Amino acid sequence: MSSLSQYRLLCFDVYGTLIDWEEGIITALQPILKTSKTEFTRKHLLTIYHELESEQQRLTPDKPYFQLLATIHPLLAQRLSLPTPSEEDSIQFGKSVGSWPAFPDTIDALYRLQKYYKLVILSNVDRASFAQSNAGSLQAFPFDLIITAEHVGSYKPDARNFAYMMKAVQSDFGVEPEQILVTAQSQYHDHQPASRAGIRSVWIERPGAIMGNSEDAPIFDWRFDTLGEMAHALQNERTQ
Repeated sequence: MSSLSQYRLLCFDVYGTLIDWEEGIITALQPILKTSKTEFTRKHLLTIYHELESEQQRLTPDKPYFQLLATIHPLLAQRLSLPTPSEEDSIQFGKSVGSWPAFPDTIDALYRLQKYYKLVILSNVDRASFAQSNAGSLQAFPFDLIITAEHVGSYKPDARNFAYMMKAVQSDFGVEPEQILVTAQSQYHDHQPASRAGIRSVWIERPGAIMGNSEDAPIFDWRFDTLGEMAHALQNERTQ
């Protein structure tokens, strides 16, 4: 297939693609960062966070995401040579997921894309955290199917998450793998495992994004800076 309009379903990553998780994380770290006189760069903070998060997801794949964040919070403080946060501080960090902001283009783009595709979530969070995000910054957008790491029992980039999604959309909508476009920012969490699963993908690059990208050549079939640009490109295709 050579055009966006030939596909039937978009499989979205949420945090990093629809929601600005990097901004959300930096904001949620402010209480412990204020205890230090050291000025940490955004890249340094997010690189350590991503390392700790990925390792904890590997170690405890069945731990709900908000609890996983609470677990790595004191580890992050330790890596930064900051005082150990209180248990309550770590719990609040874990609960911050539901308040992370959506990107400015997200909601309008979702409604434009909904006219042409089934929209499915495949996210590395728990049910409760996503429900808070959906009720909050995603403005109760009506996705066609929501799959979280809690449903699957593992975290992306585990192949099981994509296998679960493919089985679910075939059962619910009659959509085959060749009719799916994984639509995501993270190369590590989404594009690399999607490629291994034989699924094509759209890279929503979000210029300046740090987490989930690497020095390796990016994998993608289409690339846009924002989801809004993707929606615009699709509409242009359909009017030609």
